[in-house]
Amino acid sequence: MTPARHVLRTVLSIAAVLAPSAAPAQSAAPQKVRVLTLLGRPLQFVAADRLGLFGKYGLDVENVNKKSSDELRADLAAGNGDIAYLAVDNAVAMVELAHQDVVIVMGGEGSQNELIAQPQVQSISDLRGKTLIVDAPNTAYALQMKKILAMNGLTSGKDYEIKPFGATPQRLVAMREHKDFAGSMLGPPASLIAKHEGFVSLASVQQAIGPYQAAGFFSERQWAKEHRDLLVSLLAAIIEAQRWLTDGSNKAQIIKLLIEESHLAPDIAAESYESSFTKPGGFAKDARFDLTGFGNVLKLRAEVEGSWGGHAPSPEKYYDATYYDAALSKLP
Repeated sequence: MTPARHVLRTVLSIAAVLAPSAAPAQSAAPQKVRVLTLLGRPLQFVAADRLGLFGKYGLDVENVNKKSSDELRADLAAGNGDIAYLAVDNAVAMVELAHQDVVIVMGGEGSQNELIAQPQVQSISDLRGKTLIVDAPNTAYALQMKKILAMNGLTSGKDYEIKPFGATPQRLVAMREHKDFAGSMLGPPASLIAKHEGFVSLASVQQAIGPYQAAGFFSERQWAKEHRDLLVSLLAAIIEAQRWLTDGSNKAQIIKLLIEESHLAPDIAAESYESSFTKPGGFAKDARFDLTGFGNVLKLRAEVEGSWGGHAPSPEKYYDATYYDAALSKLP
C-alpha cells in the first residue's frame, strides 16, 4: 500500500469512529398511564408534576377524575383506566363483591376522617332518625361511619338512613345546601373547612377505630403483570414525590401548593398541612402500605358487612408488595 493510500485509509477509519450516526438514537417516548382518582388531583401527583418526576421516569400520566367510587370502580373494571388511587377497601370490594381480580400495590395515606354533623347536632344519639350521606354505602368510609354509630347503639337502616352522594367535596356542599343531611365522614381539608363553618365533629377514626389504611394504589392484577415496568416506574415517581412532601423543610412550598391547587384559604392550607404531615393518619413515609391499618380495614368489613363469615382473611390476599419493593429499589 502506498503511503498516500495508507494515510487516506487511516483518516477514513478515524472519521468513521468520530462521525455521528446517520440515524441517531432517539429517546423513547413517554409511556402513557391513566390514573383514576376522585374529584381533584392528589397532592402527590401535583408534587411529581412540579418536580419533573414523571418525566424523569419516562411517564405521561393522565389523571382521570371520577365523581364517586362506584363510577371509578366500574371504569377500572371496564379498562377505562389503568390504576386507581382510592381508599383500598374499594379494591377489596371489587374482589369480593364484583369478583374482579384486583391487586393493591402501594399505600399512600391513612385516615383522618371525622364524623362531621350539622351545627345543631350535639351528640351521636341526635343522629337517630336522620339521613347521613356517604360516597358508597358498602365501602370504606361508610363502613367507618357505621362502626362509629354502632358503637353508640345506632344501626344502619333501623336508626338512621344512608344516602349515597359522591366524593368528599360534594358531600360538604350537600350538607351546606341540605340541612336534612345530618352528617357524613369527612377528612382534611373538607373536615377543617366544615369545622370553621360551624359544623361539629362527633368522633374521629383515629380515636374510634385506630390505624386505617385509606388511600392506596390498585389495579387489575393482569394489567399489573403485563405492565410491570410501567407500574414500578409510576410507583417510584410517587414515592419520590411523597418523600419531598414529607420533608419538613418543604413546608412553605407545600402550603403554597395547597393554596394554588386546592384553592384553600391560607389558614386552612396551613392547618391542612399540619394535619396531613405531622399527625397520625396522614401521608405515609415513602407511601408505605400500613399492614396494621389494612388489617383494621378488613376487620371492619368483616364486622360491619358480615363478609367472610365475620372472619377477616390475610392481607396478602389483596396486597402484593413486590411492585412496591421494586419501585423502592429504583430510588437512592
